[in-house]
Amino acid sequence: MSDRIFGGIGLVVAAFYIWAATIIPESFMADAIGPKTFPIIIGVILAICSVVFLMRPDPEPEWPTTGSLAEIALAALVMMLYGMLLPELGFVFATILATAYLTWRLGTRPVASLITGIATSVGIYVVFHLILGLSLAKGPFGF
Repeated sequence: MSDRIFGGIGLVVAAFYIWAATIIPESFMADAIGPKTFPIIIGVILAICSVVFLMRPDPEPEWPTTGSLAEIALAALVMMLYGMLLPELGFVFATILATAYLTWRLGTRPVASLITGIATSVGIYVVFHLILGLSLAKGPFGF
């Protein structure tokens, strides 16, 4: 039953998403496919997946325990804090903290989690900021 509910909600979201994509205004610098094509493709894929959920639901799932739900809620809270701390701490430090915590909660040892957080943060910074030239949140140290 839960797959069918999920599929129905997904179908409604897909319909809304496709409708919203159709009202995107055309830019004066429009390319051959226009700004609507990619969002419509995403909406169609979501609709197809939702129909599959409606037509072929899995057996009833085993829902997580209260402790697991608390872990999920805490991970969501960490991601919200990450978004709030990003402008204050900057991309590098906020990403280190969030990644280290989340990998630790997924079962990595604390030191390995910190190393993973540092490697992930620095790696993303190098690729997106230094190589691609994209702007990332600057912290108190300028990066």
